Amino acid sequence: MAATGSAAGPRVERLVTSGTFSLDGGTWDVDNNVWLVGDDREVLVIDAAHDADAIAAAVGDRRVVAVVCTHAHDDHIDAAPALADRTGAPILLHPADTELWKRTHPDRAPDGELADGQRLSVAGTELTVLHTPGHCHGAVSLYAPDLGTVFTGDTLFQGGPGATGRTFSDFPTIVESIRTKLLTLPGETVARTGHGDATTIGAEAPHLDEWIARGH
Repeated sequence: MAATGSAAGPRVERLVTSGTFSLDGGTWDVDNNVWLVGDDREVLVIDAAHDADAIAAAVGDRRVVAVVCTHAHDDHIDAAPALADRTGAPILLHPADTELWKRTHPDRAPDGELADGQRLSVAGTELTVLHTPGHCHGAVSLYAPDLGTVFTGDTLFQGGPGATGRTFSDFPTIVESIRTKLLTLPGETVARTGHGDATTIGAEAPHLDEWIARGH
């Protein structure tokens, strides 16, 4: 578990969990970033991946305000119901990913919806929901200006867009999402991704035309 920010004030903590991702008949081993945003009293969990026990241990005795899903691929939501049941926190998902969610959890619906421009509050800081479809229909990013960061899920990584070769995805759509919703943020904004290392908006912005030319 790595943390950045003040121990007392709002901060970002990263937990890496391991499991599998399955879609379109294939299954792959993956490591996922689980992000905790909050302070010593309460946290927001972004992408409850693979291991509810590990996430609950990282949360400790803090109140979980919500379990937020950046999208509904199974590796990002597989532990969400167990974590929600344990903590009493609502699961929030963009409704455009409902069909994808049901493939993993047909008998457990999310508790609330995310919408573009919606604001979520935790530990005195706000995160704005940015609908960034393309990797899948209901993908969102979460922008926290006070923390100088945006949680991009699988929309933007170090080196380019998230994958768009599977069901529910579209390359022109993800490019438009990145162009209009993410690359317009301040260049120093840290992009904390669904997998792998963080990057910054300023480091990625100059490469947009390269990504378009290569097609992924």
